[in-house]
Amino acid sequence: MQRPNYDTARAEAGFRWHVAHSQGALREVTGIPIRDFNLQPEACIEAYRRGRPILDEMFGPDVAPVGLATPAVSYGHVNGLGSELIFPEGGEVAHTHIYSSLEEGIEALQRPVDFATAGMAPFFLDFRRQMEAAFPGQKIGLSYGMEGPITTAWELRGSGFFTDIFDQPDAVREFLRLVVESLLQFHRFRCSVDGADVINPDGAGMVDDIASNIPPHLFADLVVPYWDAWYRGRTMGRRSAHVEDLRPAQLPFLEEIGLSFYDPSISHRLNPKIIRDSCRVPFGWRLGSFHYLNLTADDVRDFVFQAVADGACSVFTYTETLLVHEPQRTKVFSFIEAAKQVEKAFQEGAGREDIARLVSDRGRAKFWDHWLE
Repeated sequence: MQRPNYDTARAEAGFRWHVAHSQGALREVTGIPIRDFNLQPEACIEAYRRGRPILDEMFGPDVAPVGLATPAVSYGHVNGLGSELIFPEGGEVAHTHIYSSLEEGIEALQRPVDFATAGMAPFFLDFRRQMEAAFPGQKIGLSYGMEGPITTAWELRGSGFFTDIFDQPDAVREFLRLVVESLLQFHRFRCSVDGADVINPDGAGMVDDIASNIPPHLFADLVVPYWDAWYRGRTMGRRSAHVEDLRPAQLPFLEEIGLSFYDPSISHRLNPKIIRDSCRVPFGWRLGSFHYLNLTADDVRDFVFQAVADGACSVFTYTETLLVHEPQRTKVFSFIEAAKQVEKAFQEGAGREDIARLVSDRGRAKFWDHWLE
């Protein structure tokens, strides 16, 4: 594992910013329903063909385009194990919980699975082939994916998992061990499809939001060992993680696992000051699309300045459904303007205390105790 020197990690991380379009934005500007986009290759192809030029015209070159990929389905792994994927009208894909007990799950996870032929894998592999034909010579991502160990355990077991950790801790450990083994098998399937190395020498990222539901006093026992096994099966390089809504008491474990970067994404129990003071891992701070509704353009600029002043190594936002419409669209340009100002200031030798002076009096009062009001 390439473990950071946490005494210098944040200084070495510097500052980055990122604004990018999303599949949701594509669907919004083309009027293509999400269910059609997810299940009809021709609808997905049309959304990319028509939507990307529209978004480029609306936002310009500072906003990264949507990468060509099959519809975002995070539950490919559990679908291969037998979980049904549900594609509702007007809503994101969901899934079923398939194990009524830990014992059932432990037994099932010991059976071999051919992930290339299980569940909807053949459907989405063919989906990608149709997109490759429509966009010859361009790389098409396969967004039929998986999530981290604790989220996967919940996906399979449902809410019963949260009482299992108290009632059957030994069985939970065996269940999680098998979950990680299964995830790594799915990872090997994905690598075979993508022509990628199973062990990436540069690093690996993990998404495990449900880990935030494990009490801090159980984190060292029921989270850290399974995260470590997951990373070891994918890389000996840098480790990064997206985990939403961690509690402050859980943040020190991010150093224990050796993260090089932490993305808290949408985390109402946290703010940059709390993260900065609770661990030394470099982190980013996201402005969610729904946050724009309650912020002025000046507030958005203050968001960027205050986040960086309080320790964030990156700030980022995505043009989801809400942000392709006014007045929210214009506020995205305020985000970009502020991020560029911070970038230039750092290049000229400024420190975080200098960035703090860019925050307006209103912003100092608003962020972070009152920014969601």
